[in-house]
Amino acid sequence: MQNFKITSTLNPAQWSSFVYEHPNGNVFQTPEMYKVYKNTKNYEPIFLAVINDKNEILGTLLAVIQKEYSGFLGNFTARSIIFGGPLIKNNDADILDFILQEYNKIIRKKAIYSQFRNMWEWRDLKEIFIKNGFEYEEHLDILVDLNKNEEELWKEVNTKRRNEIRRAKKEGTTFLVKSTLNDLHECYSILKSVYKKAKLPIPNINFFENILINTNNNTGLKLFCACNERKIIGCMLALVYKNAIYDFYAGAYPEYYNKYPNDLIPWEVFLWGKEHGFELFDFGGAGKPNKPYGVRDYKLKFGGELVNYGRFEKVHKPLLMEMGKTGLKVWQKLK
Repeated sequence: MQNFKITSTLNPAQWSSFVYEHPNGNVFQTPEMYKVYKNTKNYEPIFLAVINDKNEILGTLLAVIQKEYSGFLGNFTARSIIFGGPLIKNNDADILDFILQEYNKIIRKKAIYSQFRNMWEWRDLKEIFIKNGFEYEEHLDILVDLNKNEEELWKEVNTKRRNEIRRAKKEGTTFLVKSTLNDLHECYSILKSVYKKAKLPIPNINFFENILINTNNNTGLKLFCACNERKIIGCMLALVYKNAIYDFYAGAYPEYYNKYPNDLIPWEVFLWGKEHGFELFDFGGAGKPNKPYGVRDYKLKFGGELVNYGRFEKVHKPLLMEMGKTGLKVWQKLK
C-alpha cells in the first residue's frame, strides 16, 4: 500500500532545502522560480510534490505553462516546459511514476504539449517516462568544467576565438556585471532585436524583471555585459544557483560585431565564475545530434563537453498541436 501522497503546496523553506540538497537540484525547480512564473504575464506555474506520512518530501516537479497571448488565443500556444525536473529522492521509480501520473491528469486540459528539458541522464528511469506516454528525443547540451585552471580553459578555446577575445580588448570592449532594472532594460532591448531578427519568441520583459526582483545574489539573475564607450553592446542573462551558472539568453547588436562582444562575454563569465567559486558553466541547448546547428558550432569554440541528456515530450492536444505549428509559421513570416 502506498504511504505517500501528492500535494501542490509546501512550506517554501522545506521545498527550498529539498532542492538545494538534491544532487540534481537546480535553479529552475526552486520556490523562487515558482514565484517568478506566478507573477509573469501569460505564465502559469504547475507545482507538485510527493510527501510521505511523516511530511517528508520524496519528489517535486515544477512546470511552467507558457503562452504567447492572453485570453482565447493563448490556448493555441500553451505549452508546458519543465526545466531540470522532476527531482526524485534516491531516484525512486515508484515516486517518479506517481508524480508523472498526477502531472498528466492536470496538464492534459491545460497545455497542448509538455517538454521535459533534462539536465542529467535519467538512465533506467527513461522507461517510466515512456510508460506515462512521453517520447524520448535526443538533444545536446554543452557543459564547461570551471574546476580547470585558467590555462587549461584557455587552451580549450578555439584559436580563432582566442584571437577574437584579444581583439575585443584592443577595440576597447570591456566586461561588466550589471544589476539594476535600467541595466536589464538595456539588455532586453538587445535581446529583443536579436530574437526578432531570428524570428524566435522571447519572454516579456516582465519575466526578467520578476527574476531580478524575486531572487538574490545566491539564486538569481546575472547581467553579464560587454560594453564599448560606456554603451552595453552585448549581454548574457544567466542564472546562478549552488555551484552552477546557466546561460539563459544572450546576444549582441550586429553593428557592434566588430567589437567582438559575443567572443568576450563567455570567456569573461568563465573567469568570473571561477573567481566566485562556481564549478560548472551550462552553455545551454546545442540542438540535435547529426543535425547542423550554428549555435552549437559557436558554443563549442569555447571548449566544454558535449552531453546528450535529451528531452521527453508528450502531445496532449494533437489537433491544436498541428494548428500551432501552422500558426508559428505564419507568425514567423509576419515578423
